[in-house]
Amino acid sequence: MTAFRILLALIFLTIAAYTTIVIAEHGLNLLPVFFGDIARMGWPGQFNLDFLCMLTLSGLWVAWRHGFGAAGIGLGLAALFGGAFFLSAYLLVVSLQARGDMRRILLGPARVTG
Repeated sequence: MTAFRILLALIFLTIAAYTTIVIAEHGLNLLPVFFGDIARMGWPGQFNLDFLCMLTLSGLWVAWRHGFGAAGIGLGLAALFGGAFFLSAYLLVVSLQARGDMRRILLGPARVTG
């Protein structure tokens, strides 16, 4: 679990640093570039579409884990729009709350008995 948590922290810090540089160089013009690549039907667009599907699955899992309540939907949207930056922080916090119990991490505390 320690190695997993270190990986999550490294992912979070790497994406934070990289995103800071990209915003400084290119501004906050992500969505037109992202969806423009998809519309051009090339490999960058294929990657973006695949990534969008992964983000959607991530957001649905987070919302499901929280029972699709208001907080769960909010966190699910944060996962959808925040990507690995959000998910790495979320999983780090959840792994600490669950004390490393993977059943609790994956299913949420409400779905785990005992």
